[in-house]
Amino acid sequence: MKLTSGHLTFCTNIYAGENWMAHFAVLKESFPVLKAQLSPDAPMGIGLRLSNLASLELLQEDHLTTFKQWLDEEGGYVFTMNGFPYGGFHHTRVKDQVHAPDWTTRARVDYTLRLAEILSALLPEDMDGGISTSPLSYKPWFKDADERQNATLTATNHILEVAYALAALHNKTGKIIHLDIEPEPDGFLESGPEFINWYENELLPASNGESIIKTHIRLCYDVCHFAIGYEPHAAIINELNEKGIQIGKIQISAALKAKLPTVVAERTAVLDQLARFDEPTYLHQVIARKNDGSLVRYADLPDALLEGGDLTVEEWRAHFHVPIFVEDMGLVQSTQTDIIEVLNLNKNNPFTNHLEVETYTWEVLPTALKAPLNDSIIRELAWVKNLLAS
Repeated sequence: MKLTSGHLTFCTNIYAGENWMAHFAVLKESFPVLKAQLSPDAPMGIGLRLSNLASLELLQEDHLTTFKQWLDEEGGYVFTMNGFPYGGFHHTRVKDQVHAPDWTTRARVDYTLRLAEILSALLPEDMDGGISTSPLSYKPWFKDADERQNATLTATNHILEVAYALAALHNKTGKIIHLDIEPEPDGFLESGPEFINWYENELLPASNGESIIKTHIRLCYDVCHFAIGYEPHAAIINELNEKGIQIGKIQISAALKAKLPTVVAERTAVLDQLARFDEPTYLHQVIARKNDGSLVRYADLPDALLEGGDLTVEEWRAHFHVPIFVEDMGLVQSTQTDIIEVLNLNKNNPFTNHLEVETYTWEVLPTALKAPLNDSIIRELAWVKNLLAS
């Protein structure tokens, strides 16, 4: 839906259904309910997530035409897509395979170009479109710096290929579509400084034209991921602006955080609460801050729980997308204040008009946080609307 701060939507990676017909069936059931509550008198956007299989199926027969007709009839439009998860994302063990196939592979290139073809067909004439994607690859898969650098070079060349294809698509259709790189803990690009360093020292020097790159390769600012790393939002956004590197979209998401008391009994109670978020589907990387300000990184929540007794650690932040409308969950909290900060920065000095709520963990949340899916989506989007209106 169009707000003064941009187009607000939700990401459909919240829905199970990895083939197109299953995904479309959920959309047809859910979207009219959401729109009636949130945007009854104006069009409402959809942040479309398609698996590789669904992207192939959508381009077969008359499925894309049927989907476009449905969007017109229901008052929906697609302006952003999530091209990060390639394969199954629900009812299966995802963990580090969310990065597979990575940007060193032909499969990732072909999948992304297919999403661009679909988005070009769906995108309204007066809008730019974005596709978020993985941060090149996953660091633990590579044994040393040389392997990682070689993979970075291959991945960068593949992203350049996509950038040139998006420029050609722009020349053909007049529509600007950008690839939005999404830093994530333990990704090749896991922070603002790593993304900027890669962009300036790897991507631009390898390109044939800076204007093409800066138009078609942007940053996906996932608030959860940046909050996990204790990153200074205003400083990063200002640096990107100064360097002319665009932010393609804000993914509005909240991480899990907890203060860890030094009193052992109190600490144990907090750790017990955190352990309830240890589930087997997704990676839940943890970045811990010690009392001297240094950071300790854990590949997954169970690894952090094994070292929960380290009294030099005062706070954990975990990659678990929790409902954005909840800050206090008893002994643990969320990084909701980071969302408020980033949205206010964009409201006061706009840097993107793509706003996408992304909470995909409803099925694996602890029972106390679960609610009917449509109710949860409505509550999250309404919370953002109220925040931006205040």
